[in-house]
Amino acid sequence: MSRRASERDDRAGGPEGAPSAASQRIWLPLNALRAFEAVARERSFTAAAASLHVSQSALSRHVGRLEELIGRRLLERRPSGVALTPAGAALLPVLTGSFDRIEQTIRGLRQEGAGPRLLRVHMPPTFLTVFGVDLLKAFRAAFPGVLIDVSSSNGVGLPASRALDVAVVFDKPRVDDRVRDLLWTVSCTPACSPEVAAAAAGRSLDDFLQQAELLHVKLENEPFGVFWADYARQRGLSVDERRGLAFDTEALAVQWAMAGGGVVLIDDGTWQREVDAGRLVTVGPTVDTAYGYYLTLHPDDLHDPAIALFRSFLINRFAGGGPRPPLPPTAPAP
Repeated sequence: MSRRASERDDRAGGPEGAPSAASQRIWLPLNALRAFEAVARERSFTAAAASLHVSQSALSRHVGRLEELIGRRLLERRPSGVALTPAGAALLPVLTGSFDRIEQTIRGLRQEGAGPRLLRVHMPPTFLTVFGVDLLKAFRAAFPGVLIDVSSSNGVGLPASRALDVAVVFDKPRVDDRVRDLLWTVSCTPACSPEVAAAAAGRSLDDFLQQAELLHVKLENEPFGVFWADYARQRGLSVDERRGLAFDTEALAVQWAMAGGGVVLIDDGTWQREVDAGRLVTVGPTVDTAYGYYLTLHPDDLHDPAIALFRSFLINRFAGGGPRPPLPPTAPAP
């Protein structure tokens, strides 16, 4: 093919005028997409306008034009705020993920040659308290060229509206566009202080739990007492899971139990050191739950060197999904 013919094909999109992949893409109104993502994320035109430093009327026009382009309503304005329609709910995570990926790539390009790589890591509070601090310290010792930006929040699944490279999440098994490595499945065993256990000697587990102060861990978007309800169902107990005290984290609930404040459901592997030391006494059989801790990342990041190092490091520490192994006294050589 001559050079002149090749140039004609390039302008036409390909040989014999075939359209290129880029020319087949629909026009994307980036300002409108950004406006919708901000309003949908904040659930408020006012907050979104403040975050983007534009007027509410401009945001409203952008969202309206996007809805015209798609031919579907994306948002519903209500007295209490903004709600997503099914179409809006389908579009929002795709946009948020895409904007996060663009931002991360640009940040990475800016940082190339400018110093150590910054890795943004999220861990649930109890995981961070019991395992995460020592894990991150060991990782930094092994790979000092990778800096760590740590965030934490209590809940099920990935935290909303947060740019992350990798996250340990407390969640049920699910299939989505993320890579999920199971670190371990969570079990539940009732436990309390030695004093509380001694006072209940000779009583049945059902009678003991009906009279005891039940300790709960609050989870976003989950009903109160979900773990006690599941435990009672699996063991055939008549326990009213609506009683007791609720805490933001499992670590706080366990501390309250060790102080003699009631009975908490613990994951054996997480709190084995407290049981071995006699600070906690298990007072019933163990049951499995539908939850686990998952290492979660975007599939596009599988070949990112820093993320690959962190993923391999964590999987090796929790290999097998069983009880958590103790941390070695020193970090392995990189």
